[in-house]
Amino acid sequence: MIHEIVAFINNILWGNGQILIYMLLFAGFWFSYKLGFIQIRHFKHMFSVMKGSTKSDKSGISSFQALCTSLSARVGTGNLAGVAVAISLGGSGAIFWMWVIAILGMATGFAESVLGQLYKVRDDKGEFRGGPAYYIQQGLNKRWLAVAFSLCLFLGYGFIFSAVQANTITDALNHAYDIPTLYSGLVIIVLAALIVVGGLRAIARFAEWIVPFMGISYVLVALVIAALNIDAVPAMLYDIITSAFGLQEAGAGALGAAIKNGIQRGLYSNEAGSGSVPHAAAGASPNPNHPVSQGYVQMLGVFLDTMVLCTCTALIILLAGGESSGQMEGIRMTQTAMSFHLGSGGNDFVAAAISLFAFTSVVANYAYGESNLHMFKLDNKIGRTIYTAGYLAMILWGSMAALPQIWAMADMALGMMTVINITAIVWMTPTIVSISRDYFAKKDANQEITYQSGDCEIQGSTEKGIWDLEPDKRH
Repeated sequence: MIHEIVAFINNILWGNGQILIYMLLFAGFWFSYKLGFIQIRHFKHMFSVMKGSTKSDKSGISSFQALCTSLSARVGTGNLAGVAVAISLGGSGAIFWMWVIAILGMATGFAESVLGQLYKVRDDKGEFRGGPAYYIQQGLNKRWLAVAFSLCLFLGYGFIFSAVQANTITDALNHAYDIPTLYSGLVIIVLAALIVVGGLRAIARFAEWIVPFMGISYVLVALVIAALNIDAVPAMLYDIITSAFGLQEAGAGALGAAIKNGIQRGLYSNEAGSGSVPHAAAGASPNPNHPVSQGYVQMLGVFLDTMVLCTCTALIILLAGGESSGQMEGIRMTQTAMSFHLGSGGNDFVAAAISLFAFTSVVANYAYGESNLHMFKLDNKIGRTIYTAGYLAMILWGSMAALPQIWAMADMALGMMTVINITAIVWMTPTIVSISRDYFAKKDANQEITYQSGDCEIQGSTEKGIWDLEPDKRH
């Protein structure tokens, strides 16, 4: 019964209805246009905002920690298993559409992260929290819609997505070393519990150390593989482009599969528009002290996740001869490709990479769910204990469940979150444009870039005591 309901909803969101694909493309084009193609125009500035991004204070984590936390949630099965799923179902052309949704998604990610930072609140410890539920409630005054988003997020990030990541880790370890899935699932639970018990700060500190290490290592391995197969790279790129537009002999059916799977897996990986990343953006004390600076930070996150890391996986699979099979293939396709390039060490490398990539996602997913406890006045000891117990139980279930069932539930949760979030951020376009222009004007005039309540018109109101004090007293 549950699987039939999930399949019905997914068919509307992703299948024949394809509502989400149209919504994501619309949001990407809409915010690119409204913000003057900020992802291209301010591409260099996006990197320069990261200078001085390691400063944090007692109220919030640093911008760099917020970037690493969002990347640790993004960089997971989507980058290794998700790219393999896209190629196996949509062919090499799916990679082109993954790039398209990433470039458009940079503008969407910017918009939602600006709102996350602008409408943040303080929790019972005096630390910053926020996300779509908060900007829907404060900016649009729609409590019922805020609650609906929070419930979808608890279902997705609080529970199901961690099950997806755990499933990928246990499957990779079982394939590489024949480790029973129950045993590796229990180890994941113990390690995750040790980190998440410290809350967002502990998760951010963990992400700050592990994400740069694993990202750089993975890119270096992909560059070495590309260098060793440099003769085949032009043909691979040509194949990606021609397959993306259905110019191969397979025709229109292949074109539809490439677009659908490229966009679906691209969204699952970079999460732009889904409403997850604003939680990390809201937790930061920004530098410069303006909500728009967090828009740039998280726009960079979309770029690094899809344009860099997903492309590395695609390159590894396609240079090993991976192609559309019509059957959903996950992490094992990536492992097979890596073994093709690196011999017996390939399996070991992918098992280690996916364990790290997916484990960081398991940990960051907890932070996103925890951020929404404040919405229900559950950010206390009892609320956190109940949430943590459910979260850990889902990891154990996911470590032993079947792959298609888990992916289907993950797609449903992500899809429902995305529908609500995109509706909200498009509704809040006037605020996004207004506060962005405030930042642009101060930047162009070489003024100090700070934000205080009343600097520009916004919808609704922000929480008292966050943006209405002098900058030096604000935190």
